[in-house]
Amino acid sequence: MDTTFYAHPSAVIDEGCVIGMGSKIWHFSHIMPNCVIGENCNLGQNVVVSPDVRLGNNVKVQNNVSIYTGVICEDDVFLGPSMVFTNVINPRSAVNRKSEYKKTYVRKGVSIGANATIICGIEIGAFAFIAAGAVVTKDVPPYALVIGNPARQKGWMSEYGQKLKFDASGFAVCSESNERYQLNEGVVSKVSHG
Repeated sequence: MDTTFYAHPSAVIDEGCVIGMGSKIWHFSHIMPNCVIGENCNLGQNVVVSPDVRLGNNVKVQNNVSIYTGVICEDDVFLGPSMVFTNVINPRSAVNRKSEYKKTYVRKGVSIGANATIICGIEIGAFAFIAAGAVVTKDVPPYALVIGNPARQKGWMSEYGQKLKFDASGFAVCSESNERYQLNEGVVSKVSHG
């Protein structure tokens, strides 16, 4: 077994997994076949990673999260305690729909709060912020803040997780990093310095 990552003795890691250097897998977690987990990830207690899931570098998965086949998380994603992914739109116990798994893309820097539910087949844009308990049923734009059931956009967030307040000319400054953002025709982008 590769020793460039840490796995608690109670964790189960199936054949064919690739786990990056510096990653940690904690108590009672199960990493199923053919998963790719990037470097410096932290998977909390009682996490299940289903076959063929892809996690980027520095992904933080809190306790009691199941990441089902079809989910792809890019770098620096935060998955809050007990949040839920789905991978079939219309599950039935008596109907096998394994061939109908839908892809869910969680882009770089996304944070998903505790007990949120992400319905499959959508894309959550880079640095979006999903509030605790939200039920996300459609695509989320980059930097968007969404809350509620069903989730609705209630603002914009910086890459540091601070709410952005845009002025009349469409510019905002992150209160933590002092980085500037622009809102143009419903799309937020970070303004480069220089």
